[in-house]
Amino acid sequence: MEVKPGYKLTEVGVIPEDWEVKKLGELTTTVASGRSGAGTDFGNYPVHGSTGIIGFTDSPEYIGDAIMVARVGANAGKLNAVTGKYGVTDNTIIIRFVSGLCLMFYLRLLELKQLNSLVFGSGQPLITGTQLKNLHVYAPPLPEQTAIATTLSDVDALISSLDALISKKKQIKQGAMQELLSGKRRLPGFSGEWGHYLFGNLFKFSGGWSASRDQLSQDGYCYLHYGDIHLSKKTFIEVQKEYHLIPKLTIQINRVSPEAILKDGDIVFVDASEDDNGTSRHLVISNPTDIPFISGLHTIVAKSNNHTLDNLFKRYCFQSLEIKKQFRFFSVGTKVSGINKSNIVKLHLSAPPLPEQQAIAAILSDMDAEITTLESRRDKTKLLKQGMMQELLTGRIRLIPPAAHAVSA
Repeated sequence: MEVKPGYKLTEVGVIPEDWEVKKLGELTTTVASGRSGAGTDFGNYPVHGSTGIIGFTDSPEYIGDAIMVARVGANAGKLNAVTGKYGVTDNTIIIRFVSGLCLMFYLRLLELKQLNSLVFGSGQPLITGTQLKNLHVYAPPLPEQTAIATTLSDVDALISSLDALISKKKQIKQGAMQELLSGKRRLPGFSGEWGHYLFGNLFKFSGGWSASRDQLSQDGYCYLHYGDIHLSKKTFIEVQKEYHLIPKLTIQINRVSPEAILKDGDIVFVDASEDDNGTSRHLVISNPTDIPFISGLHTIVAKSNNHTLDNLFKRYCFQSLEIKKQFRFFSVGTKVSGINKSNIVKLHLSAPPLPEQQAIAAILSDMDAEITTLESRRDKTKLLKQGMMQELLTGRIRLIPPAAHAVSA
């Protein structure tokens, strides 16, 4: 294998000549399970468990910088950096390093190692201190450790700031939506009374075509599974744009009732949910090119009887607190809640004339577009960070030239 100048071949791959390969146990003073109790609701110091801070104590057993590794259970391998005084439970491994090392560099390196790949056991997933001690890790010079850790922390700070901005924009949109959909806030140029409509007058309701998830594949006609409505982060689906992402059902389309074939502007509600908040989950169908699209099991299809509601307005009007409250009121069931076709017709909706609907929908759609742009930027930054970790933590890209580490005689 050809190795480019300035690099060397080791048991874990090609690394810079001035880096070393060590076992984690050679760089640490402690790799062991914690010994603290679970803590209480009160105390001055945190107690760390496999899920993070699980309690507090006034008698901390540990002090100083360390890395926590969840040792057992579904979170086994999860990492967290701590400092100060704290307790650590026995389902968590504490790692403390010798002096002269950058803890945050090794936190990033262990993230890159994906410790959950070391987890074993089916009944009770587990990772051990012995496994961690024997783990091969890179040991660059300290200045480079610090530079790498700082660079990745800066990217994390950018991601956190984008997350905070997205959260703020969503809260603003949610507040604006509830005010606009209730008529508490009117847009300039609009006045007058809103109409009040029964769902039974607005829509004709029907069920979908029953098929299990196992019957779906990448071949056949588009099929809307009720589980995908619950999983969707949106309240609409653009069939042509999302065609390759939509599951398919192989079937003779003439076997499917026309009422279960979804057209542009149709709304599909779920009739089953594991919680009351999910009873109002729905998707508005955007399908102007009339691609065959089958509504599935546990769905209620609503096809408009008239042109009272604007199609873009439909994406928002069923998200009002008043509508959600009605869904919860009419839902039935214990372990699984849901609404049926007999009850959904009893719901009512307040809506302005079409011009105001369109103005409201345009504002909320612009807000959605801004949020989507920010989410896309955040997601690209996360991918960039993953790429940077691969390059920086393995020495493929150097932040500090090797010469910078040399000490003059």
